[in-house]
Amino acid sequence: MGHAGAAAAAVRYLRSARAPTPVEPLPRPELRCVGEDERAPVDPTEFRRVLGNFATGVTVITAADGESAPAGFACQSFSSLSLDPPLVAFMVGRTSTTWPRIARAGAFCVNVLAAHQGELCRAFAVRGADKFAGVRYDAAPVSGSPRLTGTLAWIDCTIHAVHTGGDHLIVVGRVDALGAGDEDRTPLLFHRGRFGRLDGG
Repeated sequence: MGHAGAAAAAVRYLRSARAPTPVEPLPRPELRCVGEDERAPVDPTEFRRVLGNFATGVTVITAADGESAPAGFACQSFSSLSLDPPLVAFMVGRTSTTWPRIARAGAFCVNVLAAHQGELCRAFAVRGADKFAGVRYDAAPVSGSPRLTGTLAWIDCTIHAVHTGGDHLIVVGRVDALGAGDEDRTPLLFHRGRFGRLDGG
């Protein structure tokens, strides 16, 4: 299931009147830390090339920090995480200049981009520019974060937890509200450094 499909599944789940089945906790496994001397070196260029074969959906994470213009950045590393409680996660570089503004807001909106929104994604991938210039949006219902017009889905979240992961941060959000647009549209995909579509376009 792709990211857009996961978002749509979460929408259907949360709209269902059926009570969720309780999740039984599993025993915590004993963890083993692999030592530095046991790790084979990995070339960063080769790492990027090989991992680029994993096609992902594309999102824009937005927030309104209340002290300046809205904040937002393009993000491929988004995933649904848990149904009970409803959690999602995204990863952001520790050197990001946008992340501190989202952290200050304490909430964010995930905007799942449709296939025709490649240029919108590029606009939010640029540093230092006015990313919201000419961009249509309204306020997400709970956080007030920018909800971009024309997306496949939106997920309004409160920051639940933040974990370190090497040169990135793993941000976990608790879902407060969400919705999906036209289900006949296809998602924007990113594969081997280029945008693509489910139909191969």
